[in-house]
Amino acid sequence: MTALPFPLVEEPDAQSLERGRKLFAGETTFLKGVVAMAGLPPADRLEVCFAGRSNVGKSSLINALTGHKALARASNTPGRTQEINYFNLGQESHYLVDLPGYGFAKAPVAVVEKWQRLLKSYLSGRPTLRRAFVLIDARHGIKEVDDEILTLLDTSAVPFQVVLTKSDKVKAGELQKVLDQVRGKLQRHPAAFPELVVTSSEKGGGIPTLRSIIANLE
Repeated sequence: MTALPFPLVEEPDAQSLERGRKLFAGETTFLKGVVAMAGLPPADRLEVCFAGRSNVGKSSLINALTGHKALARASNTPGRTQEINYFNLGQESHYLVDLPGYGFAKAPVAVVEKWQRLLKSYLSGRPTLRRAFVLIDARHGIKEVDDEILTLLDTSAVPFQVVLTKSDKVKAGELQKVLDQVRGKLQRHPAAFPELVVTSSEKGGGIPTLRSIIANLE
């Protein structure tokens, strides 16, 4: 039997899960919002970033990971996050980075273009970035606007891993169809990490696994 391309990530062992729990058990604090590359903090520790099209559930996922209900602002208005938000994680051993939502946004065109350029500059030039987590809505799969960011990550040589959000909003059969679509799309992206993570911020599904993945990056 041929193995599926891009299988779901396996359940981490107890030691890995504990490492993830400990990393996120401490206080996570907001450091700064960055609107230009010159404002980035020193590249002196491992960092991971979260990218996703507007309204994919990125803020909710970050809040679920860190156990803080309002650490990252959640909003029903697409495009609310217009800067790169840095958080100190795990006794300041990691940076957790919330990137501006890409794609449709209820903001002036000039504003949208400015922070899309900032997003691309960051992804292309941050030496301590170990992995980008690209969030994909489990109800919709990879859209054209997602493909643009995945291609940018390829050309920037930034390893990225797809995280499906809102899995509690879809039935098992529908989720399988989306997984098949995602797998087909990712085969064209050499920077894609070969395992998928399925999460639900509301139900907590996949959250310990994602914590473990982040804690075990080197």
